[in-house]
Amino acid sequence: MNRIENATRNKIQNAAKDGYIRVNQNPVKSSYKVKKGDKIKILFTHPPYENLLTPENIDLDIVFEDDSIIIINKPPGLVVHPGHGNYSGTLINGLLYHFKNLPKNSSDRPGLVHRIDKDTSGLIVIAKTEKAMTFLAKQFFNKTVEREYYALVWGDVKNDSGEINEPIGRNPKNRLQMIVYKDRDGGKEAITTYKVIKRFGYVTLISCRLKTGRTHQIRVHMKYLGHVLFSDGRYGGDKILKGTVFSKYKQFVENCFEILPRQALHAKTIGFIHPETKEIISFDSKIPNDISQVIDKWELYSKHKKL
Repeated sequence: MNRIENATRNKIQNAAKDGYIRVNQNPVKSSYKVKKGDKIKILFTHPPYENLLTPENIDLDIVFEDDSIIIINKPPGLVVHPGHGNYSGTLINGLLYHFKNLPKNSSDRPGLVHRIDKDTSGLIVIAKTEKAMTFLAKQFFNKTVEREYYALVWGDVKNDSGEINEPIGRNPKNRLQMIVYKDRDGGKEAITTYKVIKRFGYVTLISCRLKTGRTHQIRVHMKYLGHVLFSDGRYGGDKILKGTVFSKYKQFVENCFEILPRQALHAKTIGFIHPETKEIISFDSKIPNDISQVIDKWELYSKHKKL
């Protein structure tokens, strides 16, 4: 049996999840056991992107750099790595331009040990050496990396703090969304802790810490609690979910949506053990202007209306 050229285990698994592996013309899961006589077809929507990876002169906000690691403050709108629909203009393309010898991981994404969503802003660590990549990846695997996010969510969060321990998996009815699986069989372990920073009546500013790193984890867990992220179009947060029916209030919220046309989520801090010095290091970033402007507007509104 011949190997599929340029195909990794990860790509095959993702193809199965997206329904691109078909046996006898029918989509199958990765757990399907092949039978004699089966006709297997694997669909790739685009040629493997690593053959197309080209350096691009993209400005990077480098918070810290040494011989082992790079800390980047990613702006909203920047995709972390190439994939379906985004084969250029990504953080990886920019890294390849500024750093020539980044190590590759099993997914052929140079220097990458974790990622954040396209429209989530904030800190991301990049490995500059094979040693650093292995050392950092182990910390992520062991769940020892400290990651704090700030999020603005709809509603008045009931408890001042809490933990959400609910498995997350892909939504079978909408492959672009993730959902909580209550039976714990369809999803992967996902644990988020949260703490209220400030209440504004109809919205709440919270801090979230990740014990796991699932796709859309904070966004899905907060929706599960009934507090979808403000302006999160994918999960329904770009609609007026709390408040009054008055036209002035509607105008106020729509103006906030215009200022912040993305989910109100920022990867504020990251901390881990340095690959070389073995010291615990931590980095912090300011809340970006679009989120801070909306927070300021809600604060003024809540004081004026005395919610």
